[in-house]
Amino acid sequence: MRILVTEDDMALGQAMTQSLIHGGYAADLVGSVAGALHALAVEHFDAIVLDLGLPDGDGYDVVRHLRRHGMSLPVLILTARDATEDRVHGLDLGADDYVIKPVALAELHARLRALIRRASNMSNPRVRLGKMELDTVGKQASLAGRQLELSAREWSVLEYLAANSRRIISKEQLIQSLTGWDQDLSANAIEAYVGRVRNKIEGSGVVIRTVRGLGYLLEELSDTL
Repeated sequence: MRILVTEDDMALGQAMTQSLIHGGYAADLVGSVAGALHALAVEHFDAIVLDLGLPDGDGYDVVRHLRRHGMSLPVLILTARDATEDRVHGLDLGADDYVIKPVALAELHARLRALIRRASNMSNPRVRLGKMELDTVGKQASLAGRQLELSAREWSVLEYLAANSRRIISKEQLIQSLTGWDQDLSANAIEAYVGRVRNKIEGSGVVIRTVRGLGYLLEELSDTL
């Protein structure tokens, strides 16, 4: 999963970004409204952490842009503005959460997990697919009670496909969801990771299908009978 952090305090922004990366996310940092709008126009993100007091405008402008263009990207406003009217305004504009600084990084992670689960229609942090269970908090998968040995990147592939089950996901979507701007991941590498995950979940009642020319589709076998 990939997070866009919009924060003009670079020290704080970098601390959040590094914390998210260490937590298994791909994360990128911008420091302005213009930077956020450009990033959102050219890249795919699964959620945005958004400051309000930015040097070239207000974070509310980003929320307005997203919702005006029909983009349902989860928005977590993270700001020092603690007035009730500010909270009400942000939520009424379409933000999904409103958090007052300072916030513990563990809580920030938990709130982002909740927003991403909600956006993926996965209300429970433990997701069952066939005989497999995904723990989206611990970032682990188990098959019939046995923990699967997955690398961080393999887990990310499985989690993203599971969050978008029954939808065809292209290699480009996977690349954008798994990597930040300072990382590089080729289509061949995606094929290799998908192949490894496919082998490790064999016998789970869940398959990753290759849809020629389009991408990958995660399905429970019972869905295809």
